[in-house]
Formats: sequence, structure tokens, C-alpha cells
Amino acid sequence: MEKIGIIDLGSNTARLVIVDMFTDGHYMVVDELKESVRLGQDMDRDGFLKPQRIAETIRTLKMFKRLCDARGVERIIAVGTAAVRRAKNQRSFLDEIQVSCNITVRVLSEEEEAVLVYRGVINSMEVPKGLILEIGGGSTKIIYYNRRNLLNYANLPFGAVTLTDLFSSDATPEESARHVEEFFTEQLKKLPWLAEVDPETQVIGVGGSFRNLFKIAKLVRKYPLDNPHNYRMASEDFNSVYDMLRVLDVDKRKKIKGLSPKRADIMPAAMAIVKAFTTYMNVEEFAISGCGLREGLMLNQALPVTVEKPISDVLGYSLETLVKYYNCDEKHVEHVMQLSVQLFKQLRVLHKFSRQYLKVLKIAASLHDCGEVLKYYQHARHSWYTILHSSVYGATHREIVLAAFVAGCHNREEVPLAEWLKYKDIVTEEDLDAVKKLGVLLRIAESLDRTRCGVVTGLNCDVLGDSVIMKTEVNGDAALEIRDATAANPEFKKAFKKTLEIL
Repeated sequence: MEKIGIIDLGSNTARLVIVDMFTDGHYMVVDELKESVRLGQDMDRDGFLKPQRIAETIRTLKMFKRLCDARGVERIIAVGTAAVRRAKNQRSFLDEIQVSCNITVRVLSEEEEAVLVYRGVINSMEVPKGLILEIGGGSTKIIYYNRRNLLNYANLPFGAVTLTDLFSSDATPEESARHVEEFFTEQLKKLPWLAEVDPETQVIGVGGSFRNLFKIAKLVRKYPLDNPHNYRMASEDFNSVYDMLRVLDVDKRKKIKGLSPKRADIMPAAMAIVKAFTTYMNVEEFAISGCGLREGLMLNQALPVTVEKPISDVLGYSLETLVKYYNCDEKHVEHVMQLSVQLFKQLRVLHKFSRQYLKVLKIAASLHDCGEVLKYYQHARHSWYTILHSSVYGATHREIVLAAFVAGCHNREEVPLAEWLKYKDIVTEEDLDAVKKLGVLLRIAESLDRTRCGVVTGLNCDVLGDSVIMKTEVNGDAALEIRDATAANPEFKKAFKKTLEIL
């Protein structure tokens, strides 16, 4: 396993992520550090990076390098984006970083940056048609893909920092925000291909401003999950937040819960970009992605084939990564998954669930034992918590919540109703019935691999009157497995109103 550091030197923020690269194409972020260096501030006046901003950036990069050395990072990949790309003093700046920090920064072209953002999104979200809006400090990218093929992109040379500077002399914050909206709308009119975007395309927001927007919305809505990735926000809800932000001066914005004080001055400009874009494109809802350029870089290193072709099964790849990271028994996980799927399909006449619930069961089956990394006793409960707080790419927030509760009740545990009610805005009453039934199926599947030797190779289920006869296909002595699975009969009868007999 290799440990690498990835540094993203943006116009507003410098970020370091430290990543464990597994030997088989998977990776996991194990540490991060970020600093608001404002490298692109005041740059539009003459095109030069300012001495104070350079000094702050060098100080930050030295700090990043110390952390990398302390964590045993073997290789650092550092990239610069809009501010560095446009700087007239770029060469001297990069040379100073090399001499002072022993870090080589590669300046990304506009196309390279857009492609990396696209790869970060497409390999972490199952959205077949997407229009990505990535707001940086010094640039704004609009990237259009359809059927997982990148079709068009634009890199507009202004972002949250530069637009804040450009309209800083306006009389009121509200006036400034309105002028940013008008300015950005005029730039959108210069992109004729936007009119050709498929109407079913999902808008996806990327960048620190969108992540901060999620934090504000989470507090406003009392949203129970902490994960911004794949959060869906209605334009109506966004407008409420924007209307609150755009009229306040910077000191009052700093007091808003959820809004980073370091982003308080540039947030209205960023939100004005979102407002102009959603209005121009007639967007009713957009998704937020927690993945972007840095994840694109990670995938380049971990799974080079994604340079040519996106991951075909985003969810499967994500689950494999988590199984490895939580040190689960991979063969046991795969076997329980297969048995769970067989049970789901063969008992469809009883549960009548759509394929959407099969996806939930697959997530729960893959991660049902991840809580053992904390402690074996009550590990189902620990698995519930762990799944809720894991980044399961390719799954919606609702699917993650349901999978967590299925895993949490698979080991004779009842669904904790007090906890369930916290997610009432994400799940439905019908979902509770589904969780209980899927939890029973998962328990039976796990029991049928009790020795983790794969003795039970297959199942044939028959529904006969008030009974379900489950015939096992075995390769060896399956007495323990059958005995353990049969013990689930009371829960099975309660959930499905049928008696279970396992042969």
C-alpha cells in the first residue's frame, strides 16, 4: 500500500488530502488539511499574484509538507488551477515553491481541470446525464456529459473571489449580488451549446461553496445526515438561503450557523452564480457532489483505466473499497450478498418490493459486518452507525439510510423507532416495513454462511400455503448453518406471516 499526498492549489483555498492507495485499484482518504490562502485576490488588476498572497501560500505549503513527512507520504502530487494558470509571475512563483517547500506544482490547463472534475463526479455518482457547475475562487466551470460521455465544457475566468473583488465597490451587499447575477447571466448567453442540453439532465454543484451551502441547509432543515455528497436541494430551498445571505453585510454573515467565517465574504458571489445559473437553465432541483478535481486525481493514480473509461458500477466499486477499508471478510461478504439476492428474488411473491430495495439489500449485505471493526458485541448496531456516516458512492441518501437500518436490525435487533423518526423527511412509512423484512432476509443469508466456508451454495424457495419451504444446496456439512437460519423463524413469521422451514 502506498501513501500519497494530493495538493490542490486553488484561487481561494489550498487543500491537502493524504490518501492510502491499496494495491488493487482502491483508495481511501486518511487525512486532510486546508487553508484559505486567497491566492487569486486582487489579481485581476494587473495579472500578478500579490506578495502577501504568495507568502501565505508558501507558509501553507510548508505546513502541508511537514504533515506529509510526519504521515509517511511517499509521493506528493500538486496541481495549480485558475490563479496560477493566469499569473504573469507564474514561473517565479513555482520556482519559489520548489526551492522553499521541495514541492513541484503542475499547472493544469483548462481542459485538464474540467476533465478531472468530470472524472471525480462521474465515478462517484450514478447520474447518467449531468451538467456540472464547479465554482472556484478564480474560475467557474460548466461541464456537460450525457450517457457518461463528456460532450462540452466552458471554463469562465472568474469565480467567487474575483467576482467579489470586481463588485466590491457596490453600495450594498444586495446590489453587489444582483450585479454578479446579471454579469454571470450575460456570460451564459455566450455559450450556445447550453440550449442543446437534454431537458432530463441533472445539475450537479461542485466546490467548497456548495459544500458550505449544504451545511447551512442542514441546519435550516434539521437534516439528519452529515454527508453533502448526493444531497438534493430544491431551487426553492436554495432561494431561501440566498435571499437571507445576499442582504447581510460580512460581519452579520459570519454569525450564520453553518457558514465558514473564512468564506463569509465570498459566499454571496458564489450563491449569485448559482442563482443566475439555476434561473437561466430553469432548474428546479440540483445535486451537490462532494467529489471533484481531487477525486479525479486520486482515481488517476488508483485506477488508471478511468482515464479512458468511467467505472461501470460506481456503487459496486465503492462498496468494495469500504469492505477493504473496514477489513471485512471479503469471501463472506460476497457469499452473503449472493444468498441475500437469491432470497429477495425467490420471495418476491411475498414482499413485492421493487428493484430499488434490492439495491438497498446489496448495500446492507456488503457492509453488515463493518461494525465489527469497533467491537463484535452489538456489531449490528455499530454497522448501522458506520454505514450512516460512510461515503457510499452511487447511492442516494435515502438508500444509505435504509441500508443502515437493514444492517442494524439483521442480528435479532429491533428497528430503533426513536432513531428512525429522525429520518422521517428522508424515508416513508412503507420503508419501515421494507427494512424489517429485508433485515430478516439478511439475517437468514448471514446464518447460511455461519462458518464462513461457503457450505450452502444455493437456495430454492417454495411458497406453499402458510409456509415457505427453503431447500438448501450444500457442499459439505451445513447443520450449523441450517440450525442458525432456522432460529430466525419467529422474525420471519412476524414479517411475512408465513412459517419458515429450512431443509
